[in-house]
Order: sequence, then structure tokens, then C-alpha cells
Amino acid sequence: MTACHAVHPGNEIHNGSCVALVGNPNVGKSVLFHRLTGQYVMVSNYPGTTVEVSQGKLRNLQGVTLIDTPGVIGFPSRSEDEQVTEKVLFHSDLRTVIQVGDAKNLRRTLHLTIQLAEMGLPLVLALNMMDEARMRGLEIRTDVMERAFGIPIIQTVATRGSGIADVENAINAAYPVNLEIQYPPEIEQAIQQVEQLEFDSPISKRALSLLWFVQDPVCEKWIEENLPQSVQNQLDNIRSYLINKFPDGIEIVIQQSRESFIEKLVHESLLEAKNASMSVKRLSYLTTHPLWGIPILFVVLYAMYWFVGVFGAGTLVGLLEEQLFGEIINPWLISISEKVIPWVILRDFLVGDYGLWTMGVTYALALLLPIVLTFFIAFGILEDSGYLPRVAVLSNRLFSAIGLNGQAVLPMVLGLGCVTMATMTTRILNRPRDRVLVTLLLALAVPCSAQLGVVLGMLSAISLSAALIWGGVIFLVLLLVGWLASRVLPGERTPLIVELPPLRMPVFTNVIFKTLARLEWYIKEAVPLFLLGTVLLFALDTAHILPALIEALKPIVTGWLGLPAEAASALLMGFLRRDFAATGFFVMQSQGHLSNLQALVSITTITLFIPCIASVFMMVKERGWKITLGMVAFILPFSVLVGGLLMRLLSGLGWGL
Repeated sequence: MTACHAVHPGNEIHNGSCVALVGNPNVGKSVLFHRLTGQYVMVSNYPGTTVEVSQGKLRNLQGVTLIDTPGVIGFPSRSEDEQVTEKVLFHSDLRTVIQVGDAKNLRRTLHLTIQLAEMGLPLVLALNMMDEARMRGLEIRTDVMERAFGIPIIQTVATRGSGIADVENAINAAYPVNLEIQYPPEIEQAIQQVEQLEFDSPISKRALSLLWFVQDPVCEKWIEENLPQSVQNQLDNIRSYLINKFPDGIEIVIQQSRESFIEKLVHESLLEAKNASMSVKRLSYLTTHPLWGIPILFVVLYAMYWFVGVFGAGTLVGLLEEQLFGEIINPWLISISEKVIPWVILRDFLVGDYGLWTMGVTYALALLLPIVLTFFIAFGILEDSGYLPRVAVLSNRLFSAIGLNGQAVLPMVLGLGCVTMATMTTRILNRPRDRVLVTLLLALAVPCSAQLGVVLGMLSAISLSAALIWGGVIFLVLLLVGWLASRVLPGERTPLIVELPPLRMPVFTNVIFKTLARLEWYIKEAVPLFLLGTVLLFALDTAHILPALIEALKPIVTGWLGLPAEAASALLMGFLRRDFAATGFFVMQSQGHLSNLQALVSITTITLFIPCIASVFMMVKERGWKITLGMVAFILPFSVLVGGLLMRLLSGLGWGL
């Protein structure tokens, strides 16, 4: 038996109120968010977390903030992202919740709808992607669903703007409804006992009870921080009784009751035709097939790498860094500064070897921006097409060997374009443990596109065997360090649970809109780090610390690595950017100052060296000072250790002599 009770006939939306956008992953929340807010968007971390939420002002409701929460499958929350969403629902200023649902996957949508309706919050359900549902031959009777839940349900196609006006109107019309699904008598009795306790709750006591029974972490923390110990003790006793009563798990029993409600409602409201597209289903099947999915993945990754690594890092960087900045803008600024600025130190600070413009701005805008732009375009296409979750599925087995799941493939592939940006994207991983592990592997053994280009150029001048040795060493290091770190870091490997959205043709406007939004974020987040790193290097050079550091490195370079003394200067430049060091070694090789063995040892060492200063600052921002210092303290001696061991091993075998 199920009942819906209106709490009150209206929902007061006023200046300063918050409206939350909630939904499963990959249902079009971000597109709907941009439709409702326009261009005035603010992205920030949720307090106390590294999870980003977007906030913007609703266009047609003055002073009302719309919060785009991370995707959530349901409660209890399993990841930090889901916990952030649940914390938003516990927020006292929340006036309305807009659930964005996938019209093609009605059952999954309704699982979340039930939990939101039980919370007693004003709720609007936007059934999105109705165009794709109709392509599959699905028709949904929203009138039946509205009667069952007592909430406004609107069919939308956010990519085209269809139904947006109805959603805006429904925000004011929504009112709290307490959905009461009939659970087993023991659970219903326990709910009544909780409801009789004297305390105030941001959500309905019925929903709070159900979350408490299934040991939801956000609910438990709220109770611990807000309720007196006497009430907490009573709640503990009630839950302990249920745990003993249902040894197979309270969550399973609750879920069974909800499943019965959903099946009945879907049977009454979902009409399926026979004309669903089979070609789309066939292609979707092939992309995750253990055999055919792999070559498709390689083609996609190669196309992405060509677009980002060759076109972005090669063609566009050449046009901007070498021609526009290198031949026009920078020479002109240097000439002007020599005429206008009489102080040498100020000229050096602006346009010197470590100048704020000639190094900081030039590298941020002329070298990295083209790579970032092309990656964001490629990422947006893959994201909008629905292919990204399939990449995670296909790579899951490989990453399981080092304690990760298939989600890690995305930051690792991005690292081949830019480790700084890849470090940022570790936020997509669910557990802090996984983020730390992937950050370590990125910093240790993933060369960015600029460095990889120089490395491949050096290897091509040696031999195919040199390329195989280099690749084998890097691959073994990734496996070894990943395997060891996964056993040292606390926590278990996160199983890959991912919803596979349907494949679809990317919408051009969506890709462009997301690319521009991410570029704005990059300029605000990453560019200041480049400028800060440049100022630091300028200070070290001005204080004559850089030459002293080069001199201090020579015993390690010549004694352990077996390289010429002048290689110390190139290695030191690796602290700024690894590709700078690789370029220095490339020049030495082309001038005949490195043997084949020395060239192989040098590029192996610098590949395993710490990433550029911008990446280190990004690591500090994402992981904190302590973890970053620990990683740097490990990577520096480890890279030199591997380089020296490789020198001795190959020398003993007579390779390259």
C-alpha cells in the first residue's frame, strides 16, 4: 500500500532561496542547468571536499540560486560525490528539488524519485532525453506517474530547450509530498518509533529513519552532530533491533518494497513499441564487446591523441608559441622594454629567460592552451556521444592489476596531453585513495605530449630496441609502483559500477558550450600556477641559487647515471618542465655529446622525473602539501635509481657500446 500526503499547498520561493538539481549520472543535468541559468555560472568545491558543484542564478526567479549536484545513483551514498549531493538535500535553505531523470531508463530514475519524495522536499521530476526514448519506441504516461507521486512531471529534451519553460513554472508550483511506501511491519514500527522522538529534521523523519537504518554516512554524521546523546542512544537501539531481525540486510528488504512499487507503476505508465532502433543497440554492444571493443577503443584513443597530441600540441603550438609569440609578440615586447624600462632586473622579471611574460604567459597561453582546447573539444565529443563510460568498462581489467578500476583510464590518457590537466581530472574518481594513486602514477611515469614528442625523436635516432627498452621500463614501473602503492594506501579497490548511456550523435552546441566553460575554468585555475612557478624560478636565478643547484647535481649525474657533466643543467631544468630537460638531452644527442646508451638512460630518467612546477602546484591544490611532498620525495630518488640501474644493466650486457 502506498500513499502520498501533501504537507502544505504551496512552496515559498524567495530571494536567497536555493533550488537543487539532482539526478543519476549521464542524464543531462548540466545541460538543463545551463538552460535554466544562462551564462552566469560559478564552479567551486563543496565545503570540506574536493568535489565541484556548479551554482548559478535562475533566469526567471530573481535571487534564487540553482545548484547542480554531482550525479547520484541513490542512497545510502557510496562515494564522496554522492555524499555531497546528499548534504545539499540536508541544507536548510533548500526550497525545491528538480530531479532530472533518464526517460529511457525509467526504473533507475524512479528508484531515486522514491527516495527524494520520501524526504518531504518540494519535488519536480524532469524526464529528460524524451527524443531518444521515442526513438527507442517508448512512450510514457506522465499523468499516471503524477497521480502516483503527487508531483509535477515534465517531459524535456534539454539539448533542444524543449520543456524548459514548464520546468521553470513548476519550480514555484512544487510543494512537499511525503511518499509512504508500505514496508514490512517491523520496519514501519521502527519508523513510527523514530517519528515519536523529539527532534527537528531537515528532511522528513520517515526518510531520515530509512537512511539511518541502512547506515547512510551523511545521515549518521548529521545525527552525531545535531542530536543529543539520549536521542542517539534510542536511535541505536531501534536500528540494532532491525539488524538482528533482518540478518540478510535491512537495505535489501527496503529495496524489495520499492521494487514492487516501481514495477507496478512502470507497467501502468510505460508503453513500448516495436520500432526501436536496432542499429544503435548493435553499435552499443560492439563498443563494450571483449573482442571488438578493443580495436574500437584503440581507434578512438588514437584519433583523440592525434587531435590533441599532433594537431593541438604540434600544429597549434607551433603557430602560437613558435611563430606568433616567438617571432612576433615576444621580440616586440623585448625591444619595447629595452627602450622604456631602464632597470635591468625589472626587464628580466618581465621578458627575461624566466620572465613573467616570456615564460609564464607564453607557456600558459601559447604552449598549454592549444593542448587544453583540443582536449576539451575531444573530451566533450566523447562525453556527449555517451562513449566515455564504455572506455572505463573496457580498461577495467587492466587497471584492476594495480588496484584501480576503468575510470582511471581517462586521467591517464589526458596525461599524455598535459599532466597538470590530468591531475585536475582525477576528481572524477570516486575514492580519495584512487585519486592519490592515479596522481602518483601521473607524476611518476606519464609523459606529457611535449615531452613525449622529444623522447620519440631521440629514440628514433637510436634504434627500435631502444624504444622497446624505454617503453618496457616505463610500463614495468607503472605496474610495480601501482601494485605496491595499492597495497600501502588504505582502502579497498573500488568496483566499477557505471551506467552505460546510449550512444548518440554529439550536439555541436553542447560541445562548444562545455568547451568554453572549461576553458574559462582553466584560465582561472591553471594560469595563475604557471605565473607563480615562473616567479619562483626568477627568484632562484636572481639569487644565484640555480647555478649552485646545477653544480650540486654533477656528482649524481656523472657518477651514478654515467652522463656528461653538462647534463646536470638539462636535468635541473626538469624541475620546471620535463620536456625542457628532454629538449636539453636532445640537443646534446644531436651535437654528439651523448652515446646511444647515455641517451636512453637520460630520457628514461627524465620520463620518471617529477612533473613540471605547474603540475606540482596542481598536486598541492588537489592532494595537499603533505601528500605532494611525499610523492616528490619518492619520485626524485626513484627516477635517478632506475636510471642508474638501467645504465649498469645495459653496460653489463654490452648494449649500445
